[in-house]
Amino acid sequence: MVKKDMLSHEITSNFITNIAGEDAVSLIKACKNKTEKVTDEEIAKKTKLKITEVRTILNRLHYRGIACYDKKKNSKTGWFSYTWEIKQKRIAELIIEEQSEEIKKLEKKLEFEKDYAFFSCKAMCENIPFEIAAEYQFKCPKCGKTMELVDNNKRIKTIKKELGLIEETLKKLSKN
Repeated sequence: MVKKDMLSHEITSNFITNIAGEDAVSLIKACKNKTEKVTDEEIAKKTKLKITEVRTILNRLHYRGIACYDKKKNSKTGWFSYTWEIKQKRIAELIIEEQSEEIKKLEKKLEFEKDYAFFSCKAMCENIPFEIAAEYQFKCPKCGKTMELVDNNKRIKTIKKELGLIEETLKKLSKN
């Protein structure tokens, strides 16, 4: 069961904002307490957004599988009406998937940092692995100054810290 406070996590609100826009979080909050599906007109009244904005956000959420709808045709007018539902569990699944990919990238980066010695000039133009620095005869390809061995322990600690934060966030989301 998904807890109602999932939207209070910063990572959740950032994720929703990135995929559906700034007003998407308020739209989801307007829908989450409903026991039955709601129309886009009802959402527009609650969020004070234009109906076109609501529909745009709902379509963006629908594309990611977060918003689902039922479509019914009015036999008198011939118009279709849509009722929407937000799948909060899907939000958590997408975030966990995204963060798992980020963990893989950081782990590769961490291994790279551990396995290679890096060199840089005093101007810190860029960090270059030993093999490439040797090809340049330990002269910076940008400024031409002599390159020296760089202590990358600080970067390794930063990557480990990022990994820890992401894993902690994933644990919180998994509990929801």
